[in-house]
Amino acid sequence: MKHSSCLFLLLSLLLISCNDQKGNKNLPDQLFEYSDQIEPRWFSFENITGSKGAGGKENNGAKGHPCDYIKPGESKTLLDMQEGGIINRIWITISDRTPEMLRSLKIEIFWDKEMKPAVSVPFGDFFGVGLGLTASFENALFANPEGRSFNCFIPMPFKKGARIVVTNESTKNLDMIFFDINVQSLKTWNDDFLYFHAYWHRDTATTVSQDYEILPEVKGRGRFLGSNMGVVCDEAYKGFWWGEGEVKMYLDGDATYPTLVGSGTEDYIGTAWGQGKFMLNYTGCLVADVERDVWSFYRFHIPDPVYFKRQFRSTIQQIGGGPKADVKKLMDKGVNLIPVTIHEIPILHPIYSKDSITMLDNPALPDGWTNFYRSDDYSSVAYFYLDRPINDLPGIQAVEMRIFKLQ
Repeated sequence: MKHSSCLFLLLSLLLISCNDQKGNKNLPDQLFEYSDQIEPRWFSFENITGSKGAGGKENNGAKGHPCDYIKPGESKTLLDMQEGGIINRIWITISDRTPEMLRSLKIEIFWDKEMKPAVSVPFGDFFGVGLGLTASFENALFANPEGRSFNCFIPMPFKKGARIVVTNESTKNLDMIFFDINVQSLKTWNDDFLYFHAYWHRDTATTVSQDYEILPEVKGRGRFLGSNMGVVCDEAYKGFWWGEGEVKMYLDGDATYPTLVGSGTEDYIGTAWGQGKFMLNYTGCLVADVERDVWSFYRFHIPDPVYFKRQFRSTIQQIGGGPKADVKKLMDKGVNLIPVTIHEIPILHPIYSKDSITMLDNPALPDGWTNFYRSDDYSSVAYFYLDRPINDLPGIQAVEMRIFKLQ
C-alpha cells in the first residue's frame, strides 16, 4: 500500500464523522475531491513560520537557509503554529546518525499551547529506528528510504496550535539538521478528532516474572496505534530463544487479567517459529542480529484498531525457552530465571508458581521444550491517540539511561 493510501486509511479510521450540523464536509474523502476548509503549509528553515508567500526569502531565494545546527544543550523549534491544523508528514535528516546521537537528540511535540509535551521521545526511536540502529525501511507510518533520513506519516490533528522542538542532549555539536513538516491549516474542529501521543521507556534489566510496560496506564478515550521495541538480550542466556513473551492489553477497567493477549513475541508481529529480519506495512523486524542477540521490531494496529473508552495499558512478558536439559544447566549455574511451562507435545504442562520455583531435576517432570521467565534490556515507543492534548505519563528518561551500553 502506498503512503497516500495509508494516510487516508488512517484518517478515515481516526477522524470519524467529519460532517458538521449542516452536512458540509470538513475533509476530502478522495484524492480528487476539493475542500476549501484546508490550506497547505510547509515548515522548514526556508520558511520557519510556514507563512503564505514567505518561503525561500534568504539569499534572494537562492537556497539561503536549507539547514541549521544545534549545539549541545540547545533546542531548535521546527514548528510553532498558533491555529488548528493537521500534521500529515514530518521529514528530517541530520548529519550525525550514530546510535549515541539518535538517542541523545530528543523530539517533543506540544498541542494547543500546553506546556507539557504529548510526545517526548529519543529522536531515532520516534522515527521507528529502535536501539539507534539505522536501517533502510518503509512501513505504513515511517520510512527511512536509504538509511539517511527520517519520515513520519502519522496524521496529527490539533485544535489551537502545535509546536515541535528538537533538543541536543549530547556532548557534541549537531552540525546539520534539515527538516520539512507538512501541515494542513484546519478551519473547523471536530470533537471526534484525537491528539497524537508517544511514550518512550527503557529498562536495562527487567525484573524476572514482572511484565515490561510498553505503555503504562493512560486515562481517557483513545486509540492504541502500536509500538516499536528494542531488545538487547542478557549474555547469561546466550544461545537461548528469547521471544516467548506475550503482549497484553488492558482495556477499560481490566485489572489482573487483560482483554487482549497474544501467544508470543514473534506471533504478535505476524511471523512464527522464531524471528528474522522482515518489513511489512504493519509488522516487521528491522534488526535480527543473532550473533549479538539484538532485536528491533514493530506492530501497528491499523487494520485491527484498538480503541478504549476510559483507560488503557499494554505490557509484554520476558519469557524465553529451550530444551529442558539445557534450561536445567542454566539453573545449575545460578542464572536468573523461573521455569514456566514444559511442552511435551502436544501437551503443555504449566509449572509456574508465584510462591516457589520448580526445580527441573524432579524426575516426575516430563522432557520437552521449557519456557522460562528471564531478564533482558527492553526499550520501546508506544504510539497512541487521546481525546486530550496532554497525558499523565512520566517524562522521558535521562540521556545517560538512553545511551547506556548502546550497541
